Amino acid sequence: MSLSFFKRRKILKGVNYLELTPFRSYEHQIEDNGLVTVLMPKFENKYLKSFFLSKAKSPVIRIKLDEIGSETWLQIDGEKKVETISEILSDKFGDKINPVHERLTSFLTQLYLQRFISFNEIKN
Repeated sequence: MSLSFFKRRKILKGVNYLELTPFRSYEHQIEDNGLVTVLMPKFENKYLKSFFLSKAKSPVIRIKLDEIGSETWLQIDGEKKVETISEILSDKFGDKINPVHERLTSFLTQLYLQRFISFNEIKN
């Protein structure tokens, strides 16, 4: 059974983000400009999907990420820890992303709460 928004938020309260290993829950596309578009299915249930979606409409919602969000998304591979990702982002963007730990953990929190990512160390 999937955890509710509030239970997912509560789990993050006592966790050291730098030791977590995030992985993506959804597919993505890389656009011509190098930015990432995350493809989130409109419906998970196959019966709802077949009932509500016509053949002419897209079965996914497209979420476009900015430059920093795109690079973060691409670094999330299920093997790198958040600390490693923060070092890579800091090297690439320099002062543009400072303070890197606060910005990265805030972004990852939003991705986690909306189920775009999860963490290997947290059982959902």
